[in-house]
Amino acid sequence: MSADLSAGVIQPAAEQGDETPRARYLISDLCAELEAYLTPEQVREVYRAYVFGAEAHEGQKRMSGEPYIYHPVAVARILSQMKMDHKCLMAAILHDVIEDTPTAKDQLVELFDEEIAELVDGVSKLTHLSFRSKEEAQAENFRKMLLAMTKDIRVIMIKLADRLHNMRTLGVMRPDKARRIARETLEIYAPIANRLGINSIRHELEELGMAAHWPNRYRILQNALRRQYQSRREIINNVRNVLIERLEKDHIPAEVSGRRKRVFSIYRKMRDKKLPLHDLADVFAFRVVVDSVDTCYRVLGAVHNLYRPMPGAFKDYIAIPKANGYQSLHTILFGPQGTPIEIQIRTEEMHLVAEEGIAAHWRYKTGERSLQADAAAEWMRNVIEVQQDSGSSLEFLENVKVDLFPVEVYVFTPRGKIIVLPKGSTVIDFAYAVHSDVGNQCVAARVDRQLAPLRTHLRSGQQIEIITKPDARPHPSWLNFVVTGKARASIRSYLKRLESKEAIALGRRLLEQEVERLHPELGELTDEVLMRVATEFKHASVDELLNEIGLGNRMPSLIIRMLAGDIELDADNLGDRSGGLVIHGGEGMVVSYGRCCGPIPGDNVIGVFSPGKGIVVHHHRCPNLGDFEKQGQSWVDVRWGDEIEGEFMTMLRIDAGNQRGMLATVASAIAAEGSNIEDVHSEERDGLSSSLRFTLMVKDRRHLASIIKRVRHIPAVLKVGRLVG
Repeated sequence: MSADLSAGVIQPAAEQGDETPRARYLISDLCAELEAYLTPEQVREVYRAYVFGAEAHEGQKRMSGEPYIYHPVAVARILSQMKMDHKCLMAAILHDVIEDTPTAKDQLVELFDEEIAELVDGVSKLTHLSFRSKEEAQAENFRKMLLAMTKDIRVIMIKLADRLHNMRTLGVMRPDKARRIARETLEIYAPIANRLGINSIRHELEELGMAAHWPNRYRILQNALRRQYQSRREIINNVRNVLIERLEKDHIPAEVSGRRKRVFSIYRKMRDKKLPLHDLADVFAFRVVVDSVDTCYRVLGAVHNLYRPMPGAFKDYIAIPKANGYQSLHTILFGPQGTPIEIQIRTEEMHLVAEEGIAAHWRYKTGERSLQADAAAEWMRNVIEVQQDSGSSLEFLENVKVDLFPVEVYVFTPRGKIIVLPKGSTVIDFAYAVHSDVGNQCVAARVDRQLAPLRTHLRSGQQIEIITKPDARPHPSWLNFVVTGKARASIRSYLKRLESKEAIALGRRLLEQEVERLHPELGELTDEVLMRVATEFKHASVDELLNEIGLGNRMPSLIIRMLAGDIELDADNLGDRSGGLVIHGGEGMVVSYGRCCGPIPGDNVIGVFSPGKGIVVHHHRCPNLGDFEKQGQSWVDVRWGDEIEGEFMTMLRIDAGNQRGMLATVASAIAAEGSNIEDVHSEERDGLSSSLRFTLMVKDRRHLASIIKRVRHIPAVLKVGRLVG
């Protein structure tokens, strides 16, 4: 096949981004555009990539019936409008040849170079692997793409342009498939464009995504905004003229433009703030572009003298840029007839960056680091850390998604460094943003020099100081309130490593106990002996086998039987329950205590193997034990050791007369005995008395007995007793 200059064409986007079958954009037109900023040799290289791509995709058609090569050329044109370099454009034209044609990566290396081949491979999906579900395939492909992005940011630029053109031509898809693609666009690709500051692509992806995912909402809101704009057009034009006159009077050269806010932006604010359209304060906006930062602040003073500013609605993103490097001054004014109007003030360079984000880096290669390059590099470092700490591709996708929807909070370290976090972030999120080790060893914090709980939600402007201890470690409960993906992934990774270490130790103890109970003649369980069983169960190491035993996934008695081989086990000892696993309370996460019955040291207890969790210790009178027996769960004999560590949860029920301050009196009595109250529930019985249920922490049965004795001495207490189940 010989390449035809009329083959690769792009259709112009309509108002909502839909492409019409008229007026195609030729490859020759693309090359003519490129001549404005690329050398003739670079333009010839782009055309050479087009020739190869057209031949590779020969005979393939899109769902619209068009030759497939139309799509790669369209992707290249989107990138050319952002002045991307010629190798990025070549990779864009070739971006589907590995995935959709017999072309191999090595072939691209030979015909072009390693750099272009890596870019194309980074965008290509994993088609040669099998996955258990579509969700897992999507997550693994997403992980591959983002990891390729951390090596070369142009990978994500190509993918965003690819997704944008696919969204522009979404009309040929079945409605259900179109909605699925639109949802993925709104959940992943538009937020990535926002994270990289590429608003020109982000806004169009959001508009097209909403139009495809919620077509009725989009149409109704678009019509309502159009009517509102028509009714206030004269006011808006008047405001624009007044702004221009005032700036000319103050001898401030500026470009003033007005616009209506985008449909998706308005919809999101209505949804998040639960407000009707007429209550939104910034439906109409003006942008003032000037020559310098100093002039931005002069314009701010001028517009505040013209119209009254809305209290609390001023944001200085020049002094404190957004997480993606965006800079601008934002203020909302009460215009004529009380119409709220937003004013955005920025320099020409800030405006370019606001539209193109990290892509602006390719326009001005000055060698200096930009805010956008630093912001992108910081995010990519975070992506790598999240990837390292995530156990699976689905977990990785979940963690990255969290960080793609930030409404920023700006807080400070004690030395004045700004840390940008998503809204709702806690002290723990801040600690992990500073460094993973700081988060892992965090024990307390000062917020504005005052001690504050670790779950405290942070507000912009606060100064945070983290207090650490070398022997501290993350607590599983932190996962209930952390917000950032980095914190969540780091905590999970640490706990998994810790759990594995504890599970291995417990697995060895359980095996040694079973040897002593069932067949002492087996002697010491060396790693050589255990490796035979590990190999039988297809485990790569002894530690992997012991980990499975400690987590309750393999029974120690079965392992001993396999080790014994043809040696007859001591049948008399099979039912011997005199020994048992000795527990001290410090076994970690692989030995837990049933919240249903609250066993404490001194109780008669029994252990239940819970697959994946290890051993759960229950009170021998726990009402749930019968259910465990029906489910066929295996039991293990456990007994308390002589030296106990830590405190244990148990429950008390206290019936008392209805008197003012009764709850406080009982709580004070419990606290006086050195016990911490975890939870309390009150229920009125007959109008004269109430039943109080306390969940509290005790050291052992003796400690609990002293608490009960003190509570009984309270005059209004009618009855007190422990709850088991």
